[in-house]
Amino acid sequence: MLELLERPVTPAGDEREEFARFAGASVARLHSSAYQLCRDWHLAQDLTQTTLTKLFQSWGRAADSDNLPAYAQKVLLRVYLDHRRRRSSTEAVPGALREPAYSVSPELRLTMMEAVGRLPARDRAIVLLRYFADHSVEQVAEELDVPVNVVKSQTRRSLLKLRQMLVTDRPALFA
Repeated sequence: MLELLERPVTPAGDEREEFARFAGASVARLHSSAYQLCRDWHLAQDLTQTTLTKLFQSWGRAADSDNLPAYAQKVLLRVYLDHRRRRSSTEAVPGALREPAYSVSPELRLTMMEAVGRLPARDRAIVLLRYFADHSVEQVAEELDVPVNVVKSQTRRSLLKLRQMLVTDRPALFA
């Protein structure tokens, strides 16, 4: 008995045809509204599909509404808001990362890493956290439990040391 209550009720026969006509007539408008909400073409397609699925599952109730297009818009808005509430909706795919010239030449990367390895331990940690892990000055200071001014001055000194160590490879490294 519980299984019957949990299973969504789907329309049958004539109701399916009625839904198909409504969906065909309103899919463009729903997609346009979804795009205006999220500004992402692919997400708008997903939101539209989810909206139509929800309408199909509750077609008996939806078909009885006074203003079916407004009802569909309301369902779309709720689907969009549900999507925004999910944690995954705020994740962003990073664009292509621009790697320095050593991405083409592994030898240059090894040269850079060897030079960084010759720095004292705290200087090496600061440089790696700042430039390889892309942490802010404040984050590095917190992680290493040192004042922000120490991170700034040690970063400057470490970069000067690296420049001196890499003087011969500098044109290739910073191309």
